Amino acid sequence: MFISCDFFSGFRGAPVALTFHPTSHIYHGVVSKCKILHGRYIATPWLSSPHFQTAFLNFFGNPPAFSYRRQLFHASDGGTIALDWLTSSDISRGAFEVNHTISKDDTTPLVVVIPGLTSDSTSSYIKHLAFGLATHGWNVVVSNHRGLGGVSITSDCFYNAGWTEDARVVIDYLHHQYPKAPLFAIGTSIGANILVKYLGEDREKVPVAGAVAICSPWDLLIGDRFICRRLLQKLYDRALTIGLQGYAKLHEPRYSRLANWEGIKKSRSIRDFDNFATCLVGKFETVDTYYRRSTSTPYVLNVSVPLLCISALDDPVCTREAIPWDECRANKNIVLATIKHGGHLAFFEGITGSRLWWVRATDEFIGVLHSSSHMHKKKTEITEQKASIESSIDQGPYVNVREDGMVAAVGSAHAGNKSVEHFTGLGSIQDKTVLATEQTQQQTETKSDVAGSGGEVSGECSSLLRIKCFDVITASKRWLDHLLFRKNGKSVWLLVYIAIITSWPILGSALRNFSSKKKLRKFSAATSHRR
Repeated sequence: MFISCDFFSGFRGAPVALTFHPTSHIYHGVVSKCKILHGRYIATPWLSSPHFQTAFLNFFGNPPAFSYRRQLFHASDGGTIALDWLTSSDISRGAFEVNHTISKDDTTPLVVVIPGLTSDSTSSYIKHLAFGLATHGWNVVVSNHRGLGGVSITSDCFYNAGWTEDARVVIDYLHHQYPKAPLFAIGTSIGANILVKYLGEDREKVPVAGAVAICSPWDLLIGDRFICRRLLQKLYDRALTIGLQGYAKLHEPRYSRLANWEGIKKSRSIRDFDNFATCLVGKFETVDTYYRRSTSTPYVLNVSVPLLCISALDDPVCTREAIPWDECRANKNIVLATIKHGGHLAFFEGITGSRLWWVRATDEFIGVLHSSSHMHKKKTEITEQKASIESSIDQGPYVNVREDGMVAAVGSAHAGNKSVEHFTGLGSIQDKTVLATEQTQQQTETKSDVAGSGGEVSGECSSLLRIKCFDVITASKRWLDHLLFRKNGKSVWLLVYIAIITSWPILGSALRNFSSKKKLRKFSAATSHRR
């Protein structure tokens, strides 16, 4: 267990350890040209602990100020996903043009961001990432999880730590909507677990040119054991549970009907919450079954796109014990970068702590990859070439904003082969009606409407989203996510308490020592959901 970073080595910085296959073309053709990944990470001196780093990101984070444009994506099961856009032209103009759209022939690289479990586009680290990429010429879209970003849960299908369908359909939609734009994906924390699992499930068929996974929990069973091992971890466990209960409270009507609401309210740990909520909603036999089916580690060897993975060895939430070193080393498409310090999704650098090291490293990696010959190109099967592709986005031109601040989508009929885009600035999601959605263009003249009902898929709320039916991998939800970054008061103060009691003694000792020595996811189809 890492309690504090070495005060003195903080000034010298720590080298980035790279793990890769000796003949990896991704390392030799891309990563070897990344100066940041071959340099040293120098932490902000006064953030001398992974707990300070993590808590500071939640409290302040120093996020850049800007607004997104919002697009509502309606999944075939009725679920609503908020896509928040920040384009390179938004940054260059310094202000939004309400009618500004991205051309279908636009070749500007597009980056899809998958946040942590209860994080959304407004989280500090996501804003750092989106702004950094847009500033350097990328178009960025944050794919918020269901029920987050101020959008209501509009179906009985929930996402969780192993739920890859939303990522799959959103990525497929973006690829078909903007076919000339290279598509990259970045996942953070639980979003990283979802991303890696998706890449491993679909292998060569993914339309992603390259990807980055930041602070992934990797193995949920190992993480479950780690989070309740000692007093310090139990404090984090409790703080995360409070965040989960806050999320459930936002969607109490559905949780009360589909899960054990009394059990949720009485949960004292993430495992309790998963037992009373996730397993009941997702139809998992046990909590361990949920964790096993949602873990991304078994899929690492199947990843067929260039993938950079970044983890901090002192991460107080996602333990280094879960990192799949051998699997990453065996896959020529993966390079694993580990840093001694950084906390969970923090990696603050500079005297003022105004930058996140991993954001710069990510931007450099996808930039070098984009200019190289190593970007992945989707291998399309003949049967898929003949299949018609139908968007899961309904043309629902308006959504309602309720008094409680939640955004409820209002669907409408499909608009044939027309593609309609409506965007609006998101300075405040609560203060106005949001113009909504967009329907993707059909690739064939015939539109297939397939209605489905019933059908059991063990262990998850699943949907058949393609003409060629997929066996949807078990949906699940993972405790170990980015609840640290929801604005939940109780959770926040627990984090502060943890940071102070664990770091102060060591920091004090280091200062005394310093004094004495003078040394800081195409689909067309129907949904089946077993409750």
